Amino acid sequence: MDNAPVLVIGATGKTGRRVTARLREQGIEVRAASRSGEVRFDWADPDTWQPALEGVSGVYIVPLDAPPSRTPALVEAAVAAGVSRLVLLSARGVDVPGYFGADTTASELHLAGERAVRESGVDWTILRPSWFAQNFSEGDFRDAIVAGELALPAGEGRAAFVDTEDIAAVAVAALTGDGHAGRTYELTGPRAVGLAELLGEIGRVAGIETGYVPVGETDFQDALVAEGVSPEEAKLWSDAMHAIRTSGDAVVADGVRRALGREPRDIADVVRDEDARGAWKQ
Repeated sequence: MDNAPVLVIGATGKTGRRVTARLREQGIEVRAASRSGEVRFDWADPDTWQPALEGVSGVYIVPLDAPPSRTPALVEAAVAAGVSRLVLLSARGVDVPGYFGADTTASELHLAGERAVRESGVDWTILRPSWFAQNFSEGDFRDAIVAGELALPAGEGRAAFVDTEDIAAVAVAALTGDGHAGRTYELTGPRAVGLAELLGEIGRVAGIETGYVPVGETDFQDALVAEGVSPEEAKLWSDAMHAIRTSGDAVVADGVRRALGREPRDIADVVRDEDARGAWKQ
């Protein structure tokens, strides 16, 4: 199994595609799996799991965010297929009461996945990242920033936003190297910033007029629903802001240094590099 491929679930996502690229740069065969990727994998269709798992040595798991957690069933299938190494993308604060607000759904989903990999009987590593820095250069947040205004229910809170390239680097180290089995890494950037500061930096570097507007949770959810988002998903997004709103994600962790022997990348460097690739070009 030394030359067996590695399965990357969620290979088209923010971390998955970076994990895929880094593995391939090292000459490692990758099964890039998603609903529409090179290898079909659908969390809602267990019939797609076994073909993706067959013959692989390790799996990078980006779990489904919607309940119930399907990660335990996948872990069971992976172990039965002979997989020897699991790396799970979890979330920061999942074991801290109230970290995501009053609703415990997000914590329960992630904790169920963590328990499954810990009890799997194979080598495992858990990644608990803070908010992704690239949430502001990819997807809906990016579009709002380019339009001139990002309205979020995050108040004046701060977060140590983590570069998804750092997450990918830790994931690849855990999938391919020694010394990471049985470890849980909390991953953050080297300092915390507020959203007004972050949007100001993006505007300065990208040469655009943009800014952060704090809004109430109800107003935020209503706006998402008006755009076609389900009320349940809108609430999940609002709850996800709780860690920023309360500055729960402001505490800097040492996971990147523990895993890679270097400091995490600063948010200013991430903004510079994202701009260089044209992230905020209109």
